[in-house]
Amino acid sequence: MPFNIPILLTWLRVALIPLVVGVFYLPTHWLPLADRNLAATLVFTVAAITDWFDGFLARRWNQTSAFGAFLDPVADKLMVAGALLVLVQLDRVNAIIAFIIIGREITISALREWMAQLGATKSVAVSSLGKIKTAAQMTAIPMLLFHDVLFGIDTHYWGEYFLWLAGVLTVWSMFYYLRRAWPLIKEKASSL
Repeated sequence: MPFNIPILLTWLRVALIPLVVGVFYLPTHWLPLADRNLAATLVFTVAAITDWFDGFLARRWNQTSAFGAFLDPVADKLMVAGALLVLVQLDRVNAIIAFIIIGREITISALREWMAQLGATKSVAVSSLGKIKTAAQMTAIPMLLFHDVLFGIDTHYWGEYFLWLAGVLTVWSMFYYLRRAWPLIKEKASSL
């Protein structure tokens, strides 16, 4: 396993996930809900920034690796799933939209794994649509974690808006990837 700054940042993101979730399980007399919301928002935001930064550094310093390419999306999916589950429990996110987003991530991860085994990873490489979906998620989740008014902006309202946008983009991107992989899926299914 290679060890460099980009991979260290990815591991940091993995380590921050329990903090985003765990802060909501602290006793109220330790940390009031508004402070928990702020702490979770800040930790999630730092984790989201490391997501961008580790990829940037890996490309800039030519430190990309197969392990980093594996760990980075795993960290992203754990971060999003953990935050969405907490938000569902706090009744800030509809369970259906959380299921759609998490279900898509599992489906596309499995599809990418299978396509990699067939040597066809390029057909399901990350698209700009997937990046826009991720941007919508990474905007929505901190707003929903914060769950208050900030500089006159109702973060919960806009967080819900961006999360539903992410949900639509999630389904759209899933069908995009499945359509790209369909010829190979059809070919392999007919040869069985």
